[in-house]
Order: sequence, then structure tokens, then C-alpha cells
Amino acid sequence: MILGGNKVNGVTFSAPKKTKISVTHIKRVREVLQDDITFTEEDAEGILLPHNDALVISLNVLDFKIKRVLVDLGSSTNIIQWIVLEQAKLTGNIIPATKLLAGFKLISVTTRGEISLPTHVEGVTKTAMFEIVDGDIGYNMILERPCIHELKAVPSTYHQFLKFPTLEGIMKIRVDQPEAREMNAVIVSSGKGKDSNK
Repeated sequence: MILGGNKVNGVTFSAPKKTKISVTHIKRVREVLQDDITFTEEDAEGILLPHNDALVISLNVLDFKIKRVLVDLGSSTNIIQWIVLEQAKLTGNIIPATKLLAGFKLISVTTRGEISLPTHVEGVTKTAMFEIVDGDIGYNMILERPCIHELKAVPSTYHQFLKFPTLEGIMKIRVDQPEAREMNAVIVSSGKGKDSNK
């Protein structure tokens, strides 16, 4: 879970030292969908067992396919690594901003700025703001809870799928289990190395 930025759960904080909080409510327009999002046992066919892996997908940003994207329902901030922006030659589009992000065990990371990126997945394009971090966070990108909510996506760790509605019907993304397991092995092995130095 990553917390940070100036907006959490739709509440905008005007400044850290001020007590004034401004809340913006947007009128919701209800869209009636003809298809319900459901998961069946057929969705779970072909997955690697045990299937308790993190939800790791690939995502298209502009003309680049970015692998190792963590779908993190506990995070309130979209994150992208600095090295990914360097490789995509997008560092010129960075908006200068410094924020403090706190994660698990309240370890803090200072961002290098933010960038607005159009993300494209299964026929749906959404523009999202990403906080830029420099250093190894294990994943190239982390998609936040509000971003998943905006897509109206429903994740299932049991089925290792992410499903969401589009004008063409329900689309689904199969989680990249081998990539998730590789990332988990790297994180576990780096954690063991730290423990052995104590």
C-alpha cells in the first residue's frame, strides 16, 4: 500500500500546514450496462497453481508496452519508475513536483516529479497522473485503487483476471503469473540477503 500525493479518496488537501480542506463532489451519471461482470470456473482454467500471485499485467503507454505493472488495490497513488521514462524518452514531459510517499513499514520515498500519461488496455484509453520515483520498487509501474475504480475494473486474484466494461462488452486481462512469480522471487531473495546481514 502506497499513500501520498495531494489527493486521497477524492479529498484534495490544499497544503500540508493548512487546516483547510476542499472537497469536490462530481455529479454521477449512471450508465446502464447490459453485461454483468462475473467470474466462472472456466476463467480459472490454465492458471499456475497455487494461484495466489500478485496481479501483474502489461500496459500500453503511448507507443510503448510496459511489462511488470502491479495492480495494487491498496495504493492511493499511481507510480512509474524514472528509468522507464528515460527508456521511453519522456523525461522532457515531467512536471516538477516533490511529494513524500509512505509505504509498508512507513518507509518514505521522495518523488522526482509527476507525469500525465495516456494508458491503453483492451480498447480503453485513460489518461492518468503518475508520481515518478527513482530507485528499485520492483515493478515498472503501480496502478492505484482510484485508477482501477475509474475503469470500473473488477480484479480476481482467485481467477488471476481483471475484467472491466467497455462499449463492446466486458473485456478481460489475464494476469502475467510467470512475471508475478519472478518478481516475488526477486523480492524474497533480496529480503533474505538483508536478513543475513543482521
